[in-house]
Amino acid sequence: MTFFPYIKNLNSLTPQEKKRQGYIHELIETEERYVEDLQVVLEVFYKPMSESRRLNDSEMSMIFVNWRELLACNSKLVKALQGRKKASGDNMPVQRIGDILASELSHMQPYISFCSCQFNGAALLQTRTDNEPDFKAFLKKIATDYRCKGMPLSSFLLKPMQRITRYPLHIKNILECTAEGHPDRGPLKEALEKAEELCQQVNEGVREKENSERLEWIQNHVQCDGAVENLRFDSLTNCLGPRKLLHSGKMYKAKSSKELWAFLFNDFLLLTHAAKQFTSSGLDKLFSKRNNVQLKIYKPPVLLNEVLVKLPDPSSDEPIFHISHIDKVYVLRTDNINERTSWVQKIKVASEEFIETEKKKREKVYQGRSIKATGIGRLLVTILEATELKATKPNGKINPYCEVTMGPQTFTSRTLNDTINPKWSFNCQFHIKDVYQDVLCITIFERDQFAPDAFLGRTEVPVATIKKEFENKGPLTRRLLLHEVPTGEVWVRLDLQLFK
Repeated sequence: MTFFPYIKNLNSLTPQEKKRQGYIHELIETEERYVEDLQVVLEVFYKPMSESRRLNDSEMSMIFVNWRELLACNSKLVKALQGRKKASGDNMPVQRIGDILASELSHMQPYISFCSCQFNGAALLQTRTDNEPDFKAFLKKIATDYRCKGMPLSSFLLKPMQRITRYPLHIKNILECTAEGHPDRGPLKEALEKAEELCQQVNEGVREKENSERLEWIQNHVQCDGAVENLRFDSLTNCLGPRKLLHSGKMYKAKSSKELWAFLFNDFLLLTHAAKQFTSSGLDKLFSKRNNVQLKIYKPPVLLNEVLVKLPDPSSDEPIFHISHIDKVYVLRTDNINERTSWVQKIKVASEEFIETEKKKREKVYQGRSIKATGIGRLLVTILEATELKATKPNGKINPYCEVTMGPQTFTSRTLNDTINPKWSFNCQFHIKDVYQDVLCITIFERDQFAPDAFLGRTEVPVATIKKEFENKGPLTRRLLLHEVPTGEVWVRLDLQLFK
């Protein structure tokens, strides 16, 4: 712990307060040094690199990202800390610091952007240094500035991430030496929450950036054809939000030892094989932009809400596991038992989350249907068919289904494959609560296993209109045009009965 020579009458402080002041001094001093380092990067590295035109604007942005924004954030923090130290009085202890930290740490979002892009910037710098002796010599020369203290640019570029991860530790140290009832204790707790939240946001930003780049790599290197020719890996999933790559790696068919590259997403497992044999020493090499390998889909994607993972005989030392999907079983082998354990656990967890999400969705629908209570009537609806639906895919084929709602009451037809003129003959019954408020809504979608279902049209009929047109006439069939789309209509049979 750093000493604090600016405090006189040191002996008048309790041991706990001495430690507290030591940690406060350490925070302020390290923050001052960090801001100096940020400034050094701009003056010693950024300026001559920009002026030399050895890198274009895009490359400079990739390496330094938003460095000036980081400097602005931390200069403001340092100024506030120094001001508080001065306001406490010459040679006097600093009484409060938590409020400043809580406030300033709330405005450190530029770190999320920087840390998310840091890996790509470092990789570019390394590539240029390795491949261009002149560039390497240039960087080495400007790094001889005494302010660099022998450190290369690559070391300075790591400092923002290192600084962010240090804030929770600094604040915890101060908090542990701050007594209950001290006016700084509440603000310090808030500051700790902000610091930990910032670290979490930075880590999440880094993960999202890596996920996005790896999904883009897969899109460019996996040949999609047949039923999945329009599959977009970087799209939303059908019901789980954005697609995420959870795990990937090499495995083999157990019998033939055929080499496969597997990609586990939050909604499906994809098994691929290389069009041409290649060697990869790890995932970083696989996802490298310099890796031009082309992968082909080995089997159709395995949806995780339809999968069962099993281990073979427990006494077996072979790193084999089974994946059952509908009527197929895949027997796969990994390089070792640890890898098998990792794959099995990750597939099981992802499958359970998928199934649980669908279960909650169904429960919400059932809850809506259970609202019978004080109904004043019922409407029996038969969705007979739809015609001339708009095809969303180049092959002109769609897999439509119909969703019929009235308020929270929802019913969904079965999905019919490869038709723009589906014949459902689908029955559902709604409980009427208010003739003049209730509206029957019919929406047609195309089922997509790997993305949100596509909208194919909607039409609405107020119950009051049905009452006026159909009451006492018995069931009647009606043709309804679909709105918000260029083409399509739906035929329905409606039977309204109001209770007396």
